[in-house]
Amino acid sequence: MTVTGVIQRKGFGTGAWAIDADNGKSYELHKPPEELQHAGLKVTVEGDIRDDVMSFAMIGQILEVKQFQIL
Repeated sequence: MTVTGVIQRKGFGTGAWAIDADNGKSYELHKPPEELQHAGLKVTVEGDIRDDVMSFAMIGQILEVKQFQIL
């Protein structure tokens, strides 16, 4: 799956990195690389939805990043 959007730090519990996608959905980033851990960054992320991972953040589906491009 490929998603384009803006990286955000969501303040639930200990906090979680997410992408607010251009399609109107939010995806929690699973173990994002340090380069993606900057709020406001416009990116395209390619990865897989992880149904086998749980989170307290409850932002949306969990997206494991395989590769990304900073726009």
